[in-house]
Amino acid sequence: MKKILVIGAGRSSSSLIKYLLENAEKENWVIKVGDMDEELAKEKVSGYSNGEAFKFNALNAEDRSKEIEECDFVVSMLPARFHIEVVEDCIRFQKNVITPSYVSPEMKELHQKAVDAGIIVMNEIGVDPGIDHLSAKKVLDEITEMGGEMTCFESFTGGLVAPESDNNPWNYKFTWNPRNVVLAGQGGAAKFIQENKYKYIPYSRLFRRTEIIDVEGNGKFEGYANRDSLKYRSIYGLENIPTIYRGTLRKVGFSRAWNVFVQLGATDDTYVMEGSQEMTNRDFINALLAYNPHDSVELKLRHYLKIDQDDVIWDKLVWLGIFDRTPLNMEKDSTPAQMLQKILEAKWTLEEDDKDMIVMWHKFGFKIDGKDREIHSSMTYIGTDQTYTAMSDTVGLPVGICTKMILNGTIKLKGVQIPIVKEIYQPILKELEEYGIKFTETEVEPVLY
Repeated sequence: MKKILVIGAGRSSSSLIKYLLENAEKENWVIKVGDMDEELAKEKVSGYSNGEAFKFNALNAEDRSKEIEECDFVVSMLPARFHIEVVEDCIRFQKNVITPSYVSPEMKELHQKAVDAGIIVMNEIGVDPGIDHLSAKKVLDEITEMGGEMTCFESFTGGLVAPESDNNPWNYKFTWNPRNVVLAGQGGAAKFIQENKYKYIPYSRLFRRTEIIDVEGNGKFEGYANRDSLKYRSIYGLENIPTIYRGTLRKVGFSRAWNVFVQLGATDDTYVMEGSQEMTNRDFINALLAYNPHDSVELKLRHYLKIDQDDVIWDKLVWLGIFDRTPLNMEKDSTPAQMLQKILEAKWTLEEDDKDMIVMWHKFGFKIDGKDREIHSSMTYIGTDQTYTAMSDTVGLPVGICTKMILNGTIKLKGVQIPIVKEIYQPILKELEEYGIKFTETEVEPVLY
């Protein structure tokens, strides 16, 4: 029997572990799930004879080496910054390994060592990155086979609340790490290319330069730019494409309201606030506004950001409770971003019966025989419950399917890889359809400017 070591039993691992366990008997696998929280790991393997759970500190080099040496395959579901140590051990012990995370520069440097060890280090096989690669490369390769020349590629993904659970004025709830949502877009200007012109959006303007996208059958969304769209030219073989743009989806109206917090400085994570442990929601907002003993916090905010009384943004802000005298109960020396996150978690956390939703949309503009053509490809997927969420399914199922393909010898690549070749994306997309994760591709009349 082949022993698969899954490192990490958090929310994003639920669907992966279930997939592996459901296929374990047929494939002759043992699934060993290790996590700092042993009870959580036990909960994930409960009811399956081929599953084992144990307490595991993956940051302990001795314990990590021992477990990796004794297994046949490794799936690292740790936060991205911890993958390198795992992969280095896998190279040393010649064990194939998968992570759903982006390929970092440090990971890229391990390519030749992985080749020499005769192993594959598969990355970017979750949802975004992951399913975006699979679905985009399928259509891009089909366009190439038709003799098409790409002129435009746009791609957007959003982790959102499902329509039946959408009951707040922001049309949003946390479906992923709240900290990542608060810090989204920071760390440099978003960059892309449009009609052969390089474009840059600084963080201060990111949420005001959005695109409206009509996703077939699901209505209108807005998209704001991801940090670096340009790197996808080389990844997808689109070095000479005039337009390439990747972004994140939200419901219309979210970005303009979120921009209030950006302009206020409430998303800043670079300094700590004195007295944060004693602040209420209202104190926190007031601390970011100019001193004026005669005006209320509400009035100062309105004046500072020029928010009219009848602006729908105001309803969103009031609903969040940012003006309430509710104690934040923060640790001493918390950052503004940490304090904002605490306020948001009180309002944006999914309720027990809520469901989340993944929406993905691609636009392919191309020419064939001098004629402009355009294809839209979209996928909408709603989760089952709080354990098997849309996010967990769309991250975990591609990882699980890819694990099976590597163990069965279907994937023979070596070194540091991402899933952009036909022999990988085709069977994974086909099996994902069995779980309801399916793309609709439609050719539309191109809009020429």
